[in-house]
Amino acid sequence: MKKKVLVIGGVAGGATFASQLRILDDEAEIIVFEKDGTMSFANCGLPYYLGGVVKKEEQLIAATPESFSQNKNIEVRVRHEIIKIDRPAKKIIVQDHIKNLRYEETYDQLILSPGATPVVPEIEGLAHARCYTLRTFEDMLRIDQQIKENNFSSVCIVGGGFIGLEMAENFKARGLEVFLLERSSHVMKIMDNDMGEMIEKEIVNQGVHVYTDTTIKQIENNGRTMHLSNRATIHTDFLLLAVGVKPNTALAEQSNLEIGITGGIKVNSFMQTSDPDVYAVGDAIETIDFITHAPKRVPLAWVTHREAYIAARHITEQPLPFKGVLGTSICKVFDLTVSMLGHSEQSLTEQGIPFKTITHYSRQHAGYYPGSEKLTIKVHFSEEDGKIYGVQIIGKDGVDKRMDILSTAIKAGLSVTDLQEIEVAYAPPFSAPKDPINMIGYKAYPIVKNK
Repeated sequence: MKKKVLVIGGVAGGATFASQLRILDDEAEIIVFEKDGTMSFANCGLPYYLGGVVKKEEQLIAATPESFSQNKNIEVRVRHEIIKIDRPAKKIIVQDHIKNLRYEETYDQLILSPGATPVVPEIEGLAHARCYTLRTFEDMLRIDQQIKENNFSSVCIVGGGFIGLEMAENFKARGLEVFLLERSSHVMKIMDNDMGEMIEKEIVNQGVHVYTDTTIKQIENNGRTMHLSNRATIHTDFLLLAVGVKPNTALAEQSNLEIGITGGIKVNSFMQTSDPDVYAVGDAIETIDFITHAPKRVPLAWVTHREAYIAARHITEQPLPFKGVLGTSICKVFDLTVSMLGHSEQSLTEQGIPFKTITHYSRQHAGYYPGSEKLTIKVHFSEEDGKIYGVQIIGKDGVDKRMDILSTAIKAGLSVTDLQEIEVAYAPPFSAPKDPINMIGYKAYPIVKNK
């Protein structure tokens, strides 16, 4: 029997799910609802358009309603907002913002991919500031337009995580003076202190004014003057908030779907919510940690795309369970590449998990070959059996391939001592006879009790 599947959210999770479902089921009626005017755009590319690396905004558009209709027989309705889910009746109430009317649509299965919303801290005077967040395609266009129209020359970025650091680099590339505030003791607070200090040194050397252990206490002068918690005062043209995101769970809560302890929509290993006919994927959901099996919420693109595939498989009765997330992430910070997965020292300590650590300092390839640069790899692991708990890598080159190897090793169940045996492709321009990955394994071998 032909199914009718409705998808709420048309960016990464929703668009990917719809595409995968069409591959698996060529008869299903699929309708995607997106409350904004743009669907399926490259969210991770927004900073690089603002920095001038990506030259044309249309390069970030992965698909359009027209292409989905013509190529995949999937209907996409943009500027359509879901007001309510009536689960007993298996229908949704839709607000069409184009025609300014409200209507109902029934479903057999419903997919929630509402994403997340930037966190906006409470700051005295914020309402009068030129303040922006960067989450949507429209956000990107608005910031670009404002910089051009007002000839902005300086910016204060609040938040030293992935988005804050990427925007610091791209605003500098655009010629702006950049001030970056981080309330923690170091930037990239999800990493260990020593690694965060390496990143901070890089951005300071690149001309970014960095304030750690600092927040904004008050904003004056129509948003141009900021009084900081460290008693300093800075003056900038505008403010970018990059302090994190919170899951969009309003519809789920309104529909009495279960919310997990991390604040995301609770799903099982097939992406079903507490209602078996309602699935959820992406930044709004709570999933599980691959290493500890504890509840976890990770707003990353790879995770969202995998969850969308899992949901499509289950709806078409080809079940494949989601096995958990490592949180493998990577970020370009000026001349450095910064990457991590799993747990930091603080995370492991807070969970009461005993661990040992190996930090290996080396070069990404043979030291005598031109272009050799420093590479730092830090691995947390179990002293008992060598289980790898977390990895952090910083360098100028070769970071991504080492992190990908380590992510694969963890997924394959390899221990830290097994890293000795990974046979890498070696030639002087690429590695060393004993790669830094191998060296972690050799260094850990005397520490691990049950090899």
